[in-house]
Amino acid sequence: MLKFWFITGSQFLYGEETLKTVEADSKKIVEGLKGLPFPVEYKLTAKTAGEIEDIVRQANFDEECAGIITFCHTFSPSKMWINGLTLLQKPWLHLHTQFNESIPNEEIDMDYMNLHQSAHGDREHGFIGARLRAKRTVVAGYWGDPAVQGKIAEWQRACAGARFSKKLKIVRFGDNMREVAVTEGDKVEAQIMLGWQVNTWPVGDLVNEMNKVTDEQIDALMEEYKKLYDFATDDIETVRYQAREEIAIEAILLKEGAHAFTNTFQDLHGMKQLPGLAAQHLMHKGYGFGAEGDWKTAGMEAIIKAMYPGGTSSFMEDYTYDYKQQMILGAHMLEVDPSIAEGKPRIEVHPLGIGDREPPARLVFEGKAGKAKALSLIDIGGRLRLIAQDVNCEKPFIDMPNLPVARAMWRPEPNFYDGLECWIIAGGAHHTVLSYDVTAQALRDFTRIMGIELVVIDKATTPVSLERELMMSDVIYARR
Repeated sequence: MLKFWFITGSQFLYGEETLKTVEADSKKIVEGLKGLPFPVEYKLTAKTAGEIEDIVRQANFDEECAGIITFCHTFSPSKMWINGLTLLQKPWLHLHTQFNESIPNEEIDMDYMNLHQSAHGDREHGFIGARLRAKRTVVAGYWGDPAVQGKIAEWQRACAGARFSKKLKIVRFGDNMREVAVTEGDKVEAQIMLGWQVNTWPVGDLVNEMNKVTDEQIDALMEEYKKLYDFATDDIETVRYQAREEIAIEAILLKEGAHAFTNTFQDLHGMKQLPGLAAQHLMHKGYGFGAEGDWKTAGMEAIIKAMYPGGTSSFMEDYTYDYKQQMILGAHMLEVDPSIAEGKPRIEVHPLGIGDREPPARLVFEGKAGKAKALSLIDIGGRLRLIAQDVNCEKPFIDMPNLPVARAMWRPEPNFYDGLECWIIAGGAHHTVLSYDVTAQALRDFTRIMGIELVVIDKATTPVSLERELMMSDVIYARR
């Protein structure tokens, strides 16, 4: 279970009674943070450089500690934080709060001032963070405010995603689609920056694993399908073949400790069908997926699912536009996650028209309406860039009876045409992760922790402002 350590800053100047009050107040704050996604644990009130170094070393090597939260209740001289913060290897949130929400008119005196001086002590603490050029998230406000706790929660999710990322393994069944540029990338750089181990397994290994799958295993998975999905086909053997593929893929993922995978329709040697339902149901279970060997999208989807377990996100591909309605149709040949479905998905079997294999079973549904983000992780050359565009998903305005795939439709921010131009200017891929859960703050926190570039396209973005931002990024990253 991940935990976050709460460390209060103070010093011996104020005497033992004050320090006892500081500790008691800190514990009450921690008690008030129980509604967060992950527990917060009060660790100590730090009064010396030695105490800070010791607690940072403990945090660095504690497997359950996913980050530290610091708060300076009184004045905590920043020079005593330098050695500890320079050693810190875990994410850091500077919570700029104070114990009391309001200034008490009758009770306030110099003793009160000496005790409740976060506006004083936290500014000293803030300076040293800036002076050290430290990666940190700053949240300001009263600790009991739901909005403040919401910001802490999103930072926690980003920390969970960063921790998950550092241990992420991605299995590639075959290579990426031939001649495609955006699904390529520097896997060594990805491991250095994100921690991802991206390796290839021959499709023959998958076929061998498929041959080991028993009828009893398939029967059990078919029962699971029946509970979750409507069968709109009588071709049960085709559905059972997808179950065989799913069981074999997951067996390899579990064996390798991997949480994401890719495949490609250009490498199906020994397989009768391209995994459709198999890939969709594995995403439903929490695995990341990328089509045509797109390991960057597979990894990013796995991270979003780790940040928001049980949430609403999917591998997605931009397919075609409706210029009159100013909407984008997103879909894929087969592999869209049923977590984004409006209503109960249907299992159908149709010819694919690509890959030169049997018609595969797949889930067919329409995506739900709601605000979401389209995420694209790209290798821009020398650095990784995460592009995040705000989109507004809507119920499709046409039935598309001859398009038997899962699909979603959305309008991009800031508007249709500028949104398209901004996406192209930033280098966004045709593959994305469509997430209804992730917030702009969580993405900022995640990319700050990982040290990669973030490009946000929202209502305030224009093609001109984005071009300037990207030019500045080129200068900034060239100096690193």
